[in-house]
Amino acid sequence: MKQYIGTKTLMAKPMTRGEYNDYRGWDIPDGEDQNDAGYLVEYPYDEETVPNHEAHLGHISWLPTGVFEGLYRKRSGMSFSRALEAIKRGNKLAREGWNGKGMFVFLVPGSTFTHLRPPLSTMFPEGTEITYRPHIDLCAADGSLGVWQPSMGDVMAEDWHIVEDVL
Repeated sequence: MKQYIGTKTLMAKPMTRGEYNDYRGWDIPDGEDQNDAGYLVEYPYDEETVPNHEAHLGHISWLPTGVFEGLYRKRSGMSFSRALEAIKRGNKLAREGWNGKGMFVFLVPGSTFTHLRPPLSTMFPEGTEITYRPHIDLCAADGSLGVWQPSMGDVMAEDWHIVEDVL
């Protein structure tokens, strides 16, 4: 078998195996400890997710603490590598250590377009098809946008978090 790395955003809360089984209306199977620590996990709703509990839109399950903590991290306090994965999925991210209020980074997807105006007309004939490569932009504290190049401090930081409400 091949190895895979998964990334997804979900909701979770601490809950013992016994509490989860009570929540689902199930008996504890023989050989299982109702005091096992773990998490109630809700996977988000999409076209392929089938809800399995009337109080949830997504699919719920229970994971032991060790399994859960090996797979998932909070949306704050992320390393740069986890932040980069979240950016690639379309999230906006920021660092706690940044001084500017309201700053965040986001993915600008690549595209192809036919140029019709300056400044490209000084370099290419009108109508030239341009390939615009994907990159990450920074929204600065003043609301301006620009291509972002992470510093070594950004790459080594463990204070990245997903930004929900911007502008």
